[in-house]
Amino acid sequence: MKLLEYADSDLMWLDLANTIAGELNRAMMSHDRASLALPGGTTPGPVFDVLSAVDLDWDRVDVLLTDERWVPEDDPRSNARLLRERFLVDKAAAAHFISYYTGGDAPDVDLVDMANRIEALRPLTFVLLGMGEDMHTASLFPGGDNLAKALASGAPALVAMTAPGLDTPRVTLSADVLNGAMNKHLVILGAAKRAALEKAAALGDPMQAPVAAVLDGLTVHWAES
Repeated sequence: MKLLEYADSDLMWLDLANTIAGELNRAMMSHDRASLALPGGTTPGPVFDVLSAVDLDWDRVDVLLTDERWVPEDDPRSNARLLRERFLVDKAAAAHFISYYTGGDAPDVDLVDMANRIEALRPLTFVLLGMGEDMHTASLFPGGDNLAKALASGAPALVAMTAPGLDTPRVTLSADVLNGAMNKHLVILGAAKRAALEKAAALGDPMQAPVAAVLDGLTVHWAES
């Protein structure tokens, strides 16, 4: 992996937004459309704010989530809600958003159709990942019920996931999809997450440290705060 260190997070958000926009624009020079997979959580919010104002052919960009909680989009825990409020606004409002949630108590009804939609977009142009201090990325969690399935070669593009401590079922892009992206980046803040990333690299076991599954070819953006 390649580690980019920044003096502060404000510089990181600007650089990362410019990187994403540049790669999307480059892809659209030779293809009709580009695709962008984004994480939820609190960390990436500032880059959404910057990126949403960038002048780009957003109507040619398909936006999807790296993972999602199985809750309606009006639920405060919904990653789709976060994107609609902080990214799919301003100029980026013209982008085409692919939502995963289809209703029901668990994500086991329409995943085949949704996975096929994602397969049609492969390879994804740009994937931006986050990471927890437990070394999970997307919803690839240590102890996840379908973690081995999501890590396997040839896995479905979208996999349902539950894990100890999670408040709701989730769906996640598989490691196969993440690793197949043309550009694969991770953004983290603080010493604790950097230490977790270094531990994952040392372990090298995606079943214990799922982020280890995506380290090859990964560009990491890090700032202390």
